Amino acid sequence: MKKINHVKGLVATVALTFASFGLSAQPYDPGATDKEIKIGNTNPYSGAFSAYGSYGKAQAAYFKKINDDGGINGRKINFISMDDGFAPPKTLENARKLVEQEKVLFFFATLGTAPNTAIHKYMNQKKVPQLFVQTGASKWGDPKNYPWTMGWQPNYISEGKVFAQAILDNQPKGKIALLYQNDDSGKDLLIGLEQGLGAKKDMLVARETYEGTDPTVDSQIVKLKASGADIFIHGSGPKFAAQSMKKIAELGWKPTQYVWQVSSSIGAVLTPAGIENTVGLITSAFSKDPSDPQWKTDKAILEYEAWFKKYLPGADPTDSFYIQGYMNAQTVEYVLKQAGNNLTRENIMKQAASINDFRLPLLLPGVNVQTSATDFYPIERMQLARFDGKAWVLFGKTYGD
Repeated sequence: MKKINHVKGLVATVALTFASFGLSAQPYDPGATDKEIKIGNTNPYSGAFSAYGSYGKAQAAYFKKINDDGGINGRKINFISMDDGFAPPKTLENARKLVEQEKVLFFFATLGTAPNTAIHKYMNQKKVPQLFVQTGASKWGDPKNYPWTMGWQPNYISEGKVFAQAILDNQPKGKIALLYQNDDSGKDLLIGLEQGLGAKKDMLVARETYEGTDPTVDSQIVKLKASGADIFIHGSGPKFAAQSMKKIAELGWKPTQYVWQVSSSIGAVLTPAGIENTVGLITSAFSKDPSDPQWKTDKAILEYEAWFKKYLPGADPTDSFYIQGYMNAQTVEYVLKQAGNNLTRENIMKQAASINDFRLPLLLPGVNVQTSATDFYPIERMQLARFDGKAWVLFGKTYGD
């Protein structure tokens, strides 16, 4: 009798102990509890690439909205975002702190090809999801060798192919000059452009690179103009894209200009370049643009604008980087809802690799989010848009898989 009472007492004590520490029967990894989900992030809030800081600010603001609404499955988001200044060694330092000290459940939307490359092997060795990275380098879609890393936006090879197809359709006898960032992202754009041009890749008559630490790209633009090209492609970050646009105008050069999507923000790039210098620019797009009159009464745009006004007061509404941060956060919200109470790192990756035709409200018609265990490229479709001095105006067909 005493033995039975002792067992009952032990069971009660264990139950009380679990309750007192807030533990549950749910499978959790570090960074998850009954009340919280801890997410790590590192972004360039300072330095030459600080314009991209809008991504992180939007994500933090969206998670604030989620928390105000009660969280995800009853859990609040603890979003810890650190500044790396787009310096890869600092990115790695931040990653180690977030994984080993803060013990985040996963990494989300870290920005930039070079910064993500610095932590690529580390995150996979630690088996911590490096989820929806904010860079279109093709290397983020390699589940065989890097099963813990996944991209989000259309990759730069695909974008290069889209530009090539548009050029072949509209200026088949043109001469192309390309300025690109000297890293994997810029090289991917070059690869896609050459693949898209195919037998006509000799249309690319000049190319120049730049480093993220360069003060300006003026000398590169002068060299590219001297090539006689009548088509120019901007494969550079916001600061350098704005410099290029301004320098091209100063030189009186009037090529048809394409700018990759990551440097197409009206507020962060075109305005500093001088709006008058950017009319006619062409870019790729996969999301609705609040500046485009056709979306003036669109429900998703109205919801975005109401959120923006409430959670980002004083921020520039023409900065499209906020839109991408918002959509990226909505994607991770979807994954966490699908994960339910099974908040292990393995299940987070499983859910991220099982997204079936998810239609984010701000995506363009015909564009969706789709992944599988062998396809780590969530968004692969895009359409061209031309800047008319006030808005990006869509034209042509939708490209991509």
